[in-house]
Amino acid sequence: MPLSLHDDELSISTELVRRLVDSSFPEYKQYSLNRLTEHGSSNVLFRLGKDLLVRLPRQPGAGVSIEKEYRWLRKVSRGLPVATPEIIAIGKPMFGYSEKWSIVRWIDGVIPQPFANNGSPTSMSKQFALDLADAVRAIRDTKLPSRPDIDASLRCYRGRALAEFDNLTRQNIQRCGAISGLNIDLDAALSVWNDAMKLPDSNRVGEDRWYHGDLVTENLLVCGDGRLCAILDFGSLGIGDATIDSHGVWGLLDAPCRDAFRRRLGVCESEWLLGRAWALGTSLNAITYYWTTMPTRMKDRVSAVQSVIDDATKENRGKG
Repeated sequence: MPLSLHDDELSISTELVRRLVDSSFPEYKQYSLNRLTEHGSSNVLFRLGKDLLVRLPRQPGAGVSIEKEYRWLRKVSRGLPVATPEIIAIGKPMFGYSEKWSIVRWIDGVIPQPFANNGSPTSMSKQFALDLADAVRAIRDTKLPSRPDIDASLRCYRGRALAEFDNLTRQNIQRCGAISGLNIDLDAALSVWNDAMKLPDSNRVGEDRWYHGDLVTENLLVCGDGRLCAILDFGSLGIGDATIDSHGVWGLLDAPCRDAFRRRLGVCESEWLLGRAWALGTSLNAITYYWTTMPTRMKDRVSAVQSVIDDATKENRGKG
């Protein structure tokens, strides 16, 4: 039986998806349909033939992200130096399934490995770090709509001030203490978070820019030469403070590659420290929610937390 990740998870079987596809898009009736074992937390994924992918939201109301991608992804992706999902069709709710869903073009590539944080350098190259920085810059440089508030789904907490995430992060640090097998220095994590809350810009929302919102390992693809070839899942796409888009590197890259990413993107000290805190907060949030259900994702999030703690510790030693 497919793994359930959420208390309000929608029932999505292969039989249901077959009916949805065949009824809505009969031109794909002869295409094979296979559920992917590598799944996301927001969507259930099915390979449709060789060249297509079906994405179905897991939770009630999450079809909003499918509509948002359909409306805005083409605009944002136009200037990107890497591939993004090409939306072929949008399916309507039917047969008891309540959400809109999408068919996108399949993109070949491999999900990058998280930074192991065991003393070895990252498996990702400096060139990959530069590619990622170039992609983030391209997203940020995308022209804003004439009225940025034209779509409420583009405004979410990841584009707001870090301090709004304060209470939840402190609760998650406490919850992590009850997780068996989790090897994180939670006192050190709390110290890093406390320092972040003292930053002058922690209560400030930066200028409006486009951001992806979730540039972590499972939303990136690498080519055979190790370079970034695609960015996936724009369900968290938004307009607001784009600092969030530097949070994923903490679970993906070692210190030299993170530094290359930062210099290429031109991130100032304040924004870098805020991005580091976002990495800590979002990773702790994922750990408390997905610890038993998404072990592969947890390797990345634990690595991110450890990278943040190690970096802050080194920084404090330098001040001493």
